[in-house]
Amino acid sequence: MRQEIEAVLIYLKRLLKRSGKLEPPKAKLFLERLGAALQEKFRGHWYPENPSKGQAYRCIRVNRFSREDPVLLQACRESGVQYSDLGLPRELTLWIDPGEVCCRYGEGSTVLRN
Repeated sequence: MRQEIEAVLIYLKRLLKRSGKLEPPKAKLFLERLGAALQEKFRGHWYPENPSKGQAYRCIRVNRFSREDPVLLQACRESGVQYSDLGLPRELTLWIDPGEVCCRYGEGSTVLRN
């Protein structure tokens, strides 16, 4: 679980850096809080023997119906970051599964695997 969460944090760090809306110390604190929040959220919902089980629960999703993902909001609150300062794409889906992290921008785009 730690490796997969680390992959998500590295990916989001790149997005935060690209947006340029957060100072590095704030971005670092946000990512630390997000890592802790994901560890807690996934505890009891991590199935290495059946990676797709619980996949929807471990998904981070931002789209026109849900503009703010709850776990990202939690990390924002805990780090004093404004959600709008994350500068995330309008549509983003991250699936965090045992052994694999996938990302998709937009509903009809290709899935990127890590």
